[in-house]
Amino acid sequence: MAIELYSWATPNGHKVHILLEELGVDYRVHPIDIGNGDQFDPDFLKISPNNRIPAIVDPEGPGGKPLALMESGAILLYLAEKHGRFLPAEGRERYLTLQWLMWQMGGLGPMLGQAHHFLQYAPEKIDYAMKRYANEANRLYGVLDKRLGESRYLAGDDYSIADMAAWPWTRYPERQEVRREDYPNFQRWFEEIAARPAVVRGVEVLVGLKKEGFDDKAKEMLFGATQFQRR
Repeated sequence: MAIELYSWATPNGHKVHILLEELGVDYRVHPIDIGNGDQFDPDFLKISPNNRIPAIVDPEGPGGKPLALMESGAILLYLAEKHGRFLPAEGRERYLTLQWLMWQMGGLGPMLGQAHHFLQYAPEKIDYAMKRYANEANRLYGVLDKRLGESRYLAGDDYSIADMAAWPWTRYPERQEVRREDYPNFQRWFEEIAARPAVVRGVEVLVGLKKEGFDDKAKEMLFGATQFQRR
């Protein structure tokens, strides 16, 4: 039975889109237009109580019972373990994969998200915030570049869910005031992953539905008081 995928064309969404394509499993996409406020729909909140995408429902979860999961990192771990791919079952490589996955979840994603917000979307330009997050973005690319000077992929010689988690956040470094040419090991890794057919397909999921820029409604849904309401 097909995985039910609730998502949108964002870096966090693309992580799961890419893994599903790499695994070659059947899935059915349910668009959650976060600029329209779909993430606050009561039916979606039953699946993703944190009102964030992506989320999945696996009709054939543990014990043969349906399983709903939110949080992209948890979804990557679940699908990789279920299908026995892109996450070593044991040993050193498993923990290195988990280490770099946690680095993306706790550092790279949130900090680049803040850089995007203050550099691109904030209604007022706050010099302190812009410098802080641009500097942190460059620090994180430095960490990434150093690691990729030591190994082909984040966790070692093999492509893993750690790479799938990090890669979508690094597609547009110029939006984070990062010069990609300053990080040659990152560039090598980025281009190698970008050429994978499953990655090409994954980043196209839902792209046709996404509008360029944000109108007033989208700004309110994403950045205004609506997101902070108790539900």
